[in-house]
Amino acid sequence: MAGIELYAPRLAKHRRTWSLAIIALGIVFLALQIVLLPVFLMTAINLAGIRIDPQNLQASLLAVLPEWPVFASSLFACAVTSVAIFLWVRFFERRGLQTIGFNGQGLKRFGRGFLIGLGFLGAVVGGLALLGGYRIESPGIWAAPSLSAFVPILVLLVGFCIQGSGEEILMRGWLMQLIASRHGMYWAIGVNSVIFSLMHSLNTPPTPQLGLGLLNILLVGVFFSLYAIREQSLWGVCGWHAAWNWMLSGGVGLEVSGMAVKVAPLIDLIGTKDAAWWLTGGSFGPEGSVVATAVLLTGTIWLAWQLRRNPPKGFPVLAE
Repeated sequence: MAGIELYAPRLAKHRRTWSLAIIALGIVFLALQIVLLPVFLMTAINLAGIRIDPQNLQASLLAVLPEWPVFASSLFACAVTSVAIFLWVRFFERRGLQTIGFNGQGLKRFGRGFLIGLGFLGAVVGGLALLGGYRIESPGIWAAPSLSAFVPILVLLVGFCIQGSGEEILMRGWLMQLIASRHGMYWAIGVNSVIFSLMHSLNTPPTPQLGLGLLNILLVGVFFSLYAIREQSLWGVCGWHAAWNWMLSGGVGLEVSGMAVKVAPLIDLIGTKDAAWWLTGGSFGPEGSVVATAVLLTGTIWLAWQLRRNPPKGFPVLAE
């Protein structure tokens, strides 16, 4: 399956980034985001009027990171990586954004992906609640509803749209497309999914929860890859990714890949004390639960079956 173009035809003027440079360049794109992250964080801290102790700066920053304005600023920082990729694709690879998946019906596909992402998360969280893994801790913003109470949730929505789309641009838009173009579909799916999982490996200390969480994120990577291939577009997975992360934090007040944010959610859930970690996901959140494994594995198998049964136009080899 070598030489497959995922989203748009390859033209004579197009360049492909060298295979050995793809991973290194991806690290550079992420490093740009990390380098500029303190600027976003300090801007949010100053605008929100959050006090930090200059004598113990590291501890102070760690203490305020879960505060929603600071957490949201880290999500907005993901735009740096996306802009860097756009510039590289446009000026070095001489390609348009349609070649990395932004190729039409964007609003429709993003919205549909967003709804599907909400459905998947609802299946995971609903399944966990039915199995006794979670209970309602408080009514969230409905305890004292006001227009201002919705502001953090809406800001996080925008932030997760930027963050989720940024990761998809890097993984399924740029990296997967280049590897598929040079080495074939299976290598493209495998490499981008493994890297996507490893990107989350430092979110929490090494624990069994982290291990199962990384396995599930690997499944997410495969699922997203198949979703993007089936649609021949990146818009849908951007919407799915944004919805999942946003609803976990702003919707039900749970950890997103081990990271928590201090915000009054729509409904505040909490894990039950007597539930096993493999059921609730423990410190990693629902993404580290066996229920998430079952839901994601089911979705991945269904997509793979659909691609075998009815491959998208231009991909007859997928039906072999």
